Amino acid sequence: MFDCDVLVIGGGIVGLSTAFALTRAAPGTRVTVLEKEHAPARHQTGRNSGVIHSGIYYRPGSLKARFAVEGAAEMVKFCAEWGIPHEVTGKLVVATSRDELPRLHALVQRGRENGIPVRELGPAQISEYEPRVRGLAAIHVGTTGICDYTAVAKQLADASGARIHYGAEVTVIDRRPWGVAVRTADGRVVRARVLVNCAGLHCDRIARLAGDDPGMRIVPFRGEYYELADPSLVRGLVYPVPDPAFPFLGVHLTRGIDGGVHIGPNAVPALAREGYGWSVVRPRELGATLAWPGSWAIARAHWRYGAGELRRSVSKRAFTEAVRRLLPVVEESDLRRAAPGVRAQAVLRDGTLVDDFLIREAARTVHVLNAPSPAATASLPIGREVARRALERL
Repeated sequence: MFDCDVLVIGGGIVGLSTAFALTRAAPGTRVTVLEKEHAPARHQTGRNSGVIHSGIYYRPGSLKARFAVEGAAEMVKFCAEWGIPHEVTGKLVVATSRDELPRLHALVQRGRENGIPVRELGPAQISEYEPRVRGLAAIHVGTTGICDYTAVAKQLADASGARIHYGAEVTVIDRRPWGVAVRTADGRVVRARVLVNCAGLHCDRIARLAGDDPGMRIVPFRGEYYELADPSLVRGLVYPVPDPAFPFLGVHLTRGIDGGVHIGPNAVPALAREGYGWSVVRPRELGATLAWPGSWAIARAHWRYGAGELRRSVSKRAFTEAVRRLLPVVEESDLRRAAPGVRAQAVLRDGTLVDDFLIREAARTVHVLNAPSPAATASLPIGREVARRALERL
């Protein structure tokens, strides 16, 4: 009667980690993954900065804090085990103005509460790590690293033993007391005992197809990147002090596993769930975003912040100015456009930006409703948690 025991929707790193965890925790469990693209990791997983986050930013006791700290160590071990390119580089978080110093000190305390080794630096010590970076003070976080998350996702897919169908966009979900039946755009029907929703940018839509009210909407934010024409200007990873009012980390400098240095991202509203440029507009998706009350609440509360991000989106000079706060030697001509990404940010009806991973359960179903950064870092423990909840429903 059933084609599989657990059906996972979404072939990004969280969905594939869940499939991997299911077959490890319960050998013999039949797992199927449906991914609408023709390869894994085509959206958030394959379009981020490739950082293995330490977990320093996240509220102590939160899922983000716990899973990022666990996940960073596990990701390094996983990459080493499977021969995936990676490096534990450490990073600097740099304060460039006096008003950022209290936030930097608070970050030191938060890191220590999360069990992360943090070293405080003065201006001369900053130069020892990054000769061309300038700041009043900084912290060095030694457990931060970099890796190739697309390669991780592909390895998870191969090692999971799951049956994976690409080009399989879910259009209908029929949930019954006995299980779940799913139909894809090409007419495929898959019957499962339990459904797991790891659809990322489309997770709220999948939840509604299943008959559940997720209580949130995905509001997509595009992150735009540049790369340095001369990567020798930066040795490693350099971040500004983040504003705790937002889930974004600001424009930072990241030496990737390929040796190039990416700069960004900013955070601007995307005009489609997969809106990787201003020219990509999907009226139905944009209309749904504008119809959600939380979108207007965000705009009212954070219009000044948003105006700055928009300015950096349309003006290379403005983007360069933001970079020069950390790296004064950089010029406009040093920056070259790189591939953008889109963050799937869950927003509540009142405009609250959900700041933790959000996993909700319903009959025969587990929904992952908020898993932006650091979800790639935390993907292995997230996958185990989702798998545990799914197995309880078999």
